[in-house]
Amino acid sequence: MKLRFAPSPTGSLHVGNARLAVANYLFARKHKGTFLLRMDDTDTQRGRKEYEEGIRRDLKWLGLEWDENEWQSKRLERYAEVVEELKASGRLYPCFESELELKIKREQRLRAGKPPIYDRAMLKMTQEQKERAEANGKVPYWRFKLTDNIRHWHDLVMGDTSVKLTAVSDPVLIRADGSILYTLASVIDDLDMGVTHIVRGEDHITNTGVQLDIAEALGAKPDHFTFAHLPLLLGSAGEKLSKRIGALALSTLRHDGIEPQAIVAYLARLGTSDDPEVAPMDVLIRDYDLGHVSKSAARFDMSQLLALNRRTLHSLPFDEVRDRLPQGADEAFWLAIRGNIDLISEVSHWWDVFHGSIVPPSLTEEHEFLSKAKDLLPPEPWDETFWKTWIGSLKAETGRKGKTLFMPLRLALTGEDAGPELAHIMQVMGRAKVIQRLEDALNS
Repeated sequence: MKLRFAPSPTGSLHVGNARLAVANYLFARKHKGTFLLRMDDTDTQRGRKEYEEGIRRDLKWLGLEWDENEWQSKRLERYAEVVEELKASGRLYPCFESELELKIKREQRLRAGKPPIYDRAMLKMTQEQKERAEANGKVPYWRFKLTDNIRHWHDLVMGDTSVKLTAVSDPVLIRADGSILYTLASVIDDLDMGVTHIVRGEDHITNTGVQLDIAEALGAKPDHFTFAHLPLLLGSAGEKLSKRIGALALSTLRHDGIEPQAIVAYLARLGTSDDPEVAPMDVLIRDYDLGHVSKSAARFDMSQLLALNRRTLHSLPFDEVRDRLPQGADEAFWLAIRGNIDLISEVSHWWDVFHGSIVPPSLTEEHEFLSKAKDLLPPEPWDETFWKTWIGSLKAETGRKGKTLFMPLRLALTGEDAGPELAHIMQVMGRAKVIQRLEDALNS
């Protein structure tokens, strides 16, 4: 078994791309198959090396390591060979219509109540007419002559699927400048590279019917490939993501502090009946099942991803985040705050709360209580019993309990009305810092 993720390096990866990468990777790993990363980089006008580097960086960040590398730009000679074969067999034919002429044809067919598919007028051109057109400066582009078949396949997500090729225009496979289009290059690559399973979006279903026709013209059997088409990805309100997908670029999510483990875990179960949950990669691989993917469009809900990110952070050991914490942060600090952050970017705030300076709220009415708290504060060293001893003394001296006991302390020590457990905060701060915060509150 061999699967491929074949992005075009014309932009940054977003969650829609990442979902397909995750699906291909998990499926390949579950079935002990090969995972190929192929750069579909024949678009020289929009493709950039920095985009390719960004794609590789994002995939590695997600933990999706590939087994093989390929680049379409290195295979142009191979494509030229196949193109000549298809021309010789009559399956590729030259066309000379301009975009304006094609537009007029489509409009005429629509007015006549016919589907706006290509009319194959160029197939009727004589050799003399073709030569005359080229002599007049026209450069042909090349279409593939589809059969009249209905292409059937059993889709691992969509079930029994078919495309009626008579309802599809003969696809343009070679531009007038001689460059090859994805529709042909992808088929050649998949055949040459031994790809067995193709997992991609449902927007490719018609394309799959066309590519099966092309593959057969190149000698492949109808059942050469196994397909799985994942439904479209929508926003949480059911809107199309494509118009605002930039906000969901992986680089943006990484910058905002979303953990790669959370993204992979979420995308692995997005659109299935299985609830997303934090799990190591080997568990995600073991449990991945394309048969669980719904045929309906999936909704990407940022609140669900954030909830999963929160659970991921709460379980991360210190060694896995050490390099991303402020200089000087130790395990005690991380264990104290990890249960109170949604994003890793929030760590710097709690570092300032613990070790920087804060502006405490006005606690004038609490001065007597805070003064008593300061006087009763046990000497260091503090062990796990210091908190119980101190709070027990405060309760006995003041008669306070619950919110009236804890909230003034929290506000004085952190300036926040919620956060990590006070016992943990104080142990990380140390007695001198706690005394300073209580004095600052008394003087505010």
